[in-house]
Amino acid sequence: MSKHCAGRLGLIEAGRSNCSFFSFRHVALHDFQLLLPSILSKLLATDKNYFSFLTGQSNIVSVKLPLFYFHIIMDSLIKPLKPNKAAFGRHDTFSLRYGWLTKGFQAFQRDPKIFNSDEATVRLGVGKNMVNSIRYWLRATQMLNMGSDGLQTTEIGNAIFAEQGWDPYLEDEATLWLVHWLLASNAELATAWFWFFNCFHKTEFNVDETANTLVDFVNQHLSGRHSEKTVRHEMNLISRMYSQTKSSTKIDLEDALDRPLLSLRLIEPGASAQDFVSRPDRRDSLPLAVFAFTVNEVFNYRRIASLPIAGLMYGEKHGIAPGSVFRLTESALIAKLENLVDRYPDIFQINETAGINQLFRKRDSIESLDFLRHHYDNYAVD
Repeated sequence: MSKHCAGRLGLIEAGRSNCSFFSFRHVALHDFQLLLPSILSKLLATDKNYFSFLTGQSNIVSVKLPLFYFHIIMDSLIKPLKPNKAAFGRHDTFSLRYGWLTKGFQAFQRDPKIFNSDEATVRLGVGKNMVNSIRYWLRATQMLNMGSDGLQTTEIGNAIFAEQGWDPYLEDEATLWLVHWLLASNAELATAWFWFFNCFHKTEFNVDETANTLVDFVNQHLSGRHSEKTVRHEMNLISRMYSQTKSSTKIDLEDALDRPLLSLRLIEPGASAQDFVSRPDRRDSLPLAVFAFTVNEVFNYRRIASLPIAGLMYGEKHGIAPGSVFRLTESALIAKLENLVDRYPDIFQINETAGINQLFRKRDSIESLDFLRHHYDNYAVD
């Protein structure tokens, strides 16, 4: 097992595969510098062939080691499917509404105990069940997470929804695309959303029939007990969150306020009230920075230097892939990858290896938020 020290930016890995390991959690980079002597002494104790201490004057100790020995592995927000970790119905049947993430996040910043407070309904201006739903959607979209000390804000939550955040009031459609990705890539808390946008690929579907398919998936791949009624209802909520109540080229204001993800047009009404369409498209409104964020997230999660382009389209079995989550056509995915390489030539490159087109990442210490930071900085200027 490899030695590692988890810092603010991710996992700092050292050594070869036959080394034992030790770890530190939530260590900022400047703190890591203070810890480095202790870390190196532990490394020396376990692998003398690769480390040597050179004693100099004035009790100064230098360390001689190969420069390649340290390797930074960035963290990923992707939560993959795990049989023993799944969630259904925790939204109390309420879909994500416009303003809920902002209202809930900022209220939590002011008072971390808000969701357990008797005054929550008054301060948030909603009913008790809606308070629970707001809390759920903040966790499902990964703006809040459960840490060792309880519920806490995440880095991406602070970046977007804090009072001085990038887009606390969802004025930039890029934020809606990002929220959608964070939801569909969270198989632990938004299991049905993960399944529909990563594992279900029919372009035309009936809600009841699709609910049956979801139930079969749950029975075959997940452990624990899950209410069939609750699981089935997830498909009703998904179709309601992403699709209009009636076929129209315009989005009603009431629908937009009730369902902010509607504007992404990932699901469209079908021939009847229970029929819908979710077909691949170019998705011209998907910003390159958000797409770059998602691709980098996949690299960080997989911890590899290259990804087959087909893997970014459909993913591994029960995996998470931008092409599926954003309902892209294959040509649209390739076009966006080419734009990605043009925009970030020092980070990404497309090559053919053994007859397979692959996307290579030249630098694996890239923080995904950096792509978004550049986008929102430019958006603020505009």
